[in-house]
Amino acid sequence: MCTSFVVNRNKTIIGWNLDILDMEWRVRSDDKGVYIEINDAKESWMPLFGANSRGDFVGMPTCWPHDKRSDPAGDEINVITLDIDLLLQKKTLQEIRETAEKEKVCSVQGLTFMGALSDKDGNVLHIIPGQGVLYYERPYYKIMTNYSPYKMDSEKHPWMGWDRYQKADEVLSTAGDDFDVDDCFKLLKEVSQEVCPTVVSMVYDVNNRTVYWCENRNWEDIHRKSFR
Repeated sequence: MCTSFVVNRNKTIIGWNLDILDMEWRVRSDDKGVYIEINDAKESWMPLFGANSRGDFVGMPTCWPHDKRSDPAGDEINVITLDIDLLLQKKTLQEIRETAEKEKVCSVQGLTFMGALSDKDGNVLHIIPGQGVLYYERPYYKIMTNYSPYKMDSEKHPWMGWDRYQKADEVLSTAGDDFDVDDCFKLLKEVSQEVCPTVVSMVYDVNNRTVYWCENRNWEDIHRKSFR
């Protein structure tokens, strides 16, 4: 499922809720990043979400309903590859943008994963495989949940996250210039889930290069990693 948002006020603050079922996950950190990894049967532990020391952030919400245009046909680049390349600092956001705008981008068979990406300057790149790429230069705020921004609420689905989007939009549209880490966690708590549970809630204070996160909605037990 998942909820992702980037807020540019006095600071660039990023919020991310990872909501998953029946998948093995872990949070790992080192001097280059804080990674939420998923244990894949073929690839082992894959760093799919999180923040790096350069100031980039990677979220990857699932788009509901699935759009068959995102299924691989054999000659595309996978959105997961683009996300990992940014997270591991193999490419910059602008390089990812150039690739996504010029080449066909797919997801995996039967699932439309989207890219919710940002950089140290608060620029935002949304990749919707099979549909298109949306780039925003330091927007006031941007939100992505589990529906296509090209389709909005035209296709109804119980997991689309329209309610979470509306709640986040309501808060962020009126947030002051002092929006900070505590405000971000408060919003993540409001849009967290239990049915498809929120397993990691992460906040990135980009200006201070500091990542905060909690696991399994344990809002009183916050972990911290600073890259300075």
